[in-house]
Amino acid sequence: MKFDRRRFISALAGAAAAIALAVPVQAQTAGKDYTLISPAQPTEDPAKIEVLEFFSYGCPHCADLQPLLGPWAAKQGADVVVKRVPVSFGRAAWGNIARLYYALEITGDLARLDGGVFRAVHKQRLNLYDERNIMEWVAKNGVDQKKFAEAFNSFGVNSKVRRGDQLSQAYKIEGVPALAIDGKYLAGGQSFDEMLANADKLIAKARSEKAGKK
Repeated sequence: MKFDRRRFISALAGAAAAIALAVPVQAQTAGKDYTLISPAQPTEDPAKIEVLEFFSYGCPHCADLQPLLGPWAAKQGADVVVKRVPVSFGRAAWGNIARLYYALEITGDLARLDGGVFRAVHKQRLNLYDERNIMEWVAKNGVDQKKFAEAFNSFGVNSKVRRGDQLSQAYKIEGVPALAIDGKYLAGGQSFDEMLANADKLIAKARSEKAGKK
């Protein structure tokens, strides 16, 4: 029988397609959709799935993510806790706006002014990296200046800023925004929508892993 090269190649292609269909497609790929955190980091409450957003008010991409992150966090289950970690990467200016975040948290003005800080820095081009300018801005926006100043310069706030930088180093954060899931995974993605979708899948993965340990 004469060898039919075209038929042989066609048969190989068909076999390859059949094998591809038989192998289940993984929902996510390490190195593409997420990065493994090595070593895995302990979370505050092992019973919860902890999501950390590493960010800075000085980061324009963080400003773009901010309107999406709130609604995304609000739809998470009761077993998920979302926390935000402002980082400085050793920059004094970013250290000041990290202190701004924590001071607003203490005065109870964070929810009201969080988006406003991003707008002031990236839309209005205000210099909120300097302590004096920060004090003037919060006063103009209805914050109790004395209470804010005490918080801004407190040991507690400075400790939180240092802790945020320690966490960013432990998690090997090289850029922001970054979403860390349960101390094990960093969500990837080519867009913020894709990043949040991958975070949802990683939360489901972490939930399944916790259920398997019971």
